[in-house]
Amino acid sequence: MRSIVSVLQRAAPVWSPPSAAIRTPRVSRKLDSVCARCRQQQRRPFSHSRRWNDSLSVDNPPTLVRTGNKHGPGLILLALIPITAFALGCWQVQRLDWKTKLMAKFEDRLVKPPLPLPPRVDPDAIADFDFRRVYTTGRLRHDKEMLVGPRIQDGEDGFLVVTPLERKDGQSTVLVNRGWIPRKLQDQKNRPLGLPQGEVTVEGLLREPWKKNMFTPDNKPEEGKFYFPDVLQMAEFSGSQPIWIEATMVPDLLEAYDRQAKGIPIGRAAEVNLRNNHSQYIFTWFGLSVATSIMLWTLVRKKPNEAMRRVRQNRNW
Repeated sequence: MRSIVSVLQRAAPVWSPPSAAIRTPRVSRKLDSVCARCRQQQRRPFSHSRRWNDSLSVDNPPTLVRTGNKHGPGLILLALIPITAFALGCWQVQRLDWKTKLMAKFEDRLVKPPLPLPPRVDPDAIADFDFRRVYTTGRLRHDKEMLVGPRIQDGEDGFLVVTPLERKDGQSTVLVNRGWIPRKLQDQKNRPLGLPQGEVTVEGLLREPWKKNMFTPDNKPEEGKFYFPDVLQMAEFSGSQPIWIEATMVPDLLEAYDRQAKGIPIGRAAEVNLRNNHSQYIFTWFGLSVATSIMLWTLVRKKPNEAMRRVRQNRNW
């Protein structure tokens, strides 16, 4: 009996689970990789939350603050730009009107016939005769000649020749700006034709003294260096009255070339040469005012981004 049971047990098939029956080595590797990815995905949210919690200090928690405010000190400063530009534009309009009337007054003086220069001129009255054509007679003191420069004319470097004019019969000595000469002829021995002797008649414009700007160096009369026509200083240095006359000539290209070659000073044209750029300044300032006003209006009308209205802020990490 026992032998029969043992024989039946050996002959019967051994039962195994279905998964074990179909689990080949290849399938086993696939299942292991899938399980590994599942475990990695399960751990990933936990690791992210752990890093986020580690970045936030429990002892110093962040605070919720509001951002994107529409108004503030910066907006007030920005609003001052178009207002200031508009004010400067209005000021340039006034300057343009003043300069236009001034040039018209000077041009009216130029068309009048020249006046003889009085024996002695009141320096305080020069402002009422600025750009007035005058003439006078005397002897040029070349021994007290002063060169003001450097001055550029037609791309060439040179100097302005200022010579005292000594008038006779007790009349005062005045300063005459005779014109421009090239640098290579600044030595008097190289331009004998430019040093007229005897009595000469000078016709030119009576001019008011200029104001020195902050970028021009100071003159050095003791060294014979004059960078700016300081009428008072040059008059004191040469023993003359502080009266400045600019010699004029009819513009002629051939005559200018001939004078330049011989070292004869080239005088200026009898015209008003004041700079008048106020129209450009008006366009610039008003244009800046309009542009900044549009920028300011766009900034004020812009709505703040709702996503950026509240952020977490921690000042003490």
